[in-house]
Amino acid sequence: MNTLALGPSWLDPDYLIQTFGLIGVLVIVFAESGLLIGFFLPGDSLLFTTGLLVTTGKLDTPLWLVCTLVVLAAIIGDQVGYLFGRKVGPALFKRPDSKLFKQENVEKAHEFFEKHGPKSLILARFVPIVRTFTPIIAGVSRMNYRSFITFNIIGGLLWGAGVTLLGASLGKIEFVHQHIEAILILIVLISVVPIVIEYLRARSQSKKAARTEGAPQDTSAERGRHAKR
Repeated sequence: MNTLALGPSWLDPDYLIQTFGLIGVLVIVFAESGLLIGFFLPGDSLLFTTGLLVTTGKLDTPLWLVCTLVVLAAIIGDQVGYLFGRKVGPALFKRPDSKLFKQENVEKAHEFFEKHGPKSLILARFVPIVRTFTPIIAGVSRMNYRSFITFNIIGGLLWGAGVTLLGASLGKIEFVHQHIEAILILIVLISVVPIVIEYLRARSQSKKAARTEGAPQDTSAERGRHAKR
């Protein structure tokens, strides 16, 4: 199966799996789930391709074992991210930007966490970049540990096993084999949709705030003159 590299070859799911095997998949899932440097990794398309390769026999590992290991890697990754956030705390928001770290990513994850609360740990699993920073923000916010573990496990199961099983199920369909490049591109596009929506929403709010600040203020004196008229 030849897939279309969605960027550099080392970010192409098929290339990664064929080169590093299941161990590589688990390392990437772990890194993307809770390490600051993992936000750019292709989690969704990687899991989908993993499930597809298991179904076609090109990855010689039982599907149940693959799903179990992927879920564990995702849960442990979030756990590490949470502990990192608790240790680093507010200092994370003062860290300067670099090639692998952007302050805006932390702020987006923080807004996402504040908006959705504990369930953000489940929702964020399906949003690239945000899923990397959300467990860290949960640690910074000192979220109740028992609640964190509960939502972390649920999110890990739904994302890790869910996307892998989706790839395995669709991998049995001949149409998917014939159009795997388009399928992977579609997965990437779908995973980016929440980011685009959030960007447009933030941009709209920013413009609205700018118009509000630029509008003339109705002072008490002016209100008095209007009343006399």
